[in-house]
Amino acid sequence: MKSVLSTATRNFRFRSMAFLAVFFAVVAGSVTAGAQVTALPPYSFSVFATSKKPHYYQPDSIAVWNNRVFIGYGNNAKPDGTSGSSTIVEYAMDGSVIQTFTVKGHNDGLKVDPKTNLLWVLQNEDANPNLVIIDPRNRRSKKYTFSKPAHGGGYDDMAFEGDQVYISASNPANNPNTQQAIVKATLNGNHVDVTPILLGDSNAIDVTTGQQVQLNLQDPDSMRFDAAGDLVLDSQADAELIVLHHPGAVNQTVYRVPLSTNNTAVQIDDTVFPEVSQGVILVSDRDGETVYAVTAPLFGPDPFSAAPTSLDQLNMSTGVLTPVVSGMVSPHGMYFIPTP
Repeated sequence: MKSVLSTATRNFRFRSMAFLAVFFAVVAGSVTAGAQVTALPPYSFSVFATSKKPHYYQPDSIAVWNNRVFIGYGNNAKPDGTSGSSTIVEYAMDGSVIQTFTVKGHNDGLKVDPKTNLLWVLQNEDANPNLVIIDPRNRRSKKYTFSKPAHGGGYDDMAFEGDQVYISASNPANNPNTQQAIVKATLNGNHVDVTPILLGDSNAIDVTTGQQVQLNLQDPDSMRFDAAGDLVLDSQADAELIVLHHPGAVNQTVYRVPLSTNNTAVQIDDTVFPEVSQGVILVSDRDGETVYAVTAPLFGPDPFSAAPTSLDQLNMSTGVLTPVVSGMVSPHGMYFIPTP
């Protein structure tokens, strides 16, 4: 079993405790959002950041590194790359803006490579994808291209583990989807080479029944490694999570978690897996133009997901979602920051 703390999380937790204390003090003292958003005790929330139209709006993906928070704003850019640009805003832990970066296309995936400390910015989840890698320390960036995706769509999100980079293959052209759903990515000059590790029609074990099922992944979306080192993919429109044990290895095992509330299927966006009991969850309400900071005396052991209008606690054994913060417009990107 792998360590429950990823390399990125370990590095983050051992940084300045005093600096992080400032962040949590600011969160605790922030002005509470409008009355339409409510939290179920013991959860509470405050506002970390808001859109600044017309400069940047529609907050989505969130990444954290080196006492900095990076948020991708879509700016109504087209997800097929035909028009528009996105803005990546770098914040200090008190919510003040440090700098901004502009990338052509619609940003969706946003992650920091823990080995290089570089920011990976992935554009255009529907078609014509591209990748921009930014060094936030000197603002240098490099753009990478993909060959035409075999599945006919774009690429959505990324996840890092050791030397491996995994990318979700979004918006497949065919139903059933027999092409790639998750690929392993390698940089080669100015190009991103990809190798499929999961096909859209793979077999999986349904965790709620223990039975084998055949997948038909029509909307591969957000990805993240959980505390046990398994790769978790949200197939959003299919209302299910796909869990890969030993991803990319010969002994890879695939599990399916159907998602529901009150026996009704629920689509989610991002999911976070708190690896410690104390911290804060940042969640971007894209169409509410707000990024919230959600706190509680204790988190865990269950993960949390961005449901259609709420932040929900998720039971991975049953797939049942329970709202803890409700009344948002359209929750999307999330990140869990542990308390040092």
